[in-house]
Amino acid sequence: MKKIPIGIVEDNRDIRLALQEIVQLSNDYELVSSSINGESALIEIPITKPRIVLMDIKLGGITGIEVVRILKEAHPEILFMMCTVYEEDENIFEALKAGASGYILKKTTPAKLLEAIKELHLGGAPMSSQIARKVVDAFQLKSNIAKDEDCLQLLTKREKEILEMLSKGMQYREISEHIYIAQETVRKHVYHIYEKLHVSNRVEAVNKFFGR
Repeated sequence: MKKIPIGIVEDNRDIRLALQEIVQLSNDYELVSSSINGESALIEIPITKPRIVLMDIKLGGITGIEVVRILKEAHPEILFMMCTVYEEDENIFEALKAGASGYILKKTTPAKLLEAIKELHLGGAPMSSQIARKVVDAFQLKSNIAKDEDCLQLLTKREKEILEMLSKGMQYREISEHIYIAQETVRKHVYHIYEKLHVSNRVEAVNKFFGR
């Protein structure tokens, strides 16, 4: 069976050699390029045409994320998997937006790294468990924000006006005098506000209104 060509981009010599050894000792993969920085990767990868590239993020010059962005646009068939120590949300999502299809931490064991390469080759999107959790959390947060925004769209102009006054600590009597409506009417508006925002008190309503 034909071996899958693999490329490595890593500026740390010891880590680069370790990755090379992992790939070379496997029966399924063939190491076709090993670049020490982003600049050399931009030259070597288009020539050697690996199927999968293990890409570090911090490379001393141009970042691995930028290398992925450039090469993915010119060679969409190449699959990039970030192999890095960085777990920050910003790096994760910038890498994925640039075109990376996987994100593995360097502390991953050799066996799991080879599994991740295989998964990527078969159409998956391998990620270390910590990274996958961050992606899920970010997706859920975005979903919750969208739901809150939908709820706010349901409020009438008058309800938003009353909610702003509630946020200033105004009581029902003060609100009724300020906008010339009965206190009972204010109370009904507040009831509808709570109902639409799925909250049970003033603090929750104000926090949701201001996106806290």
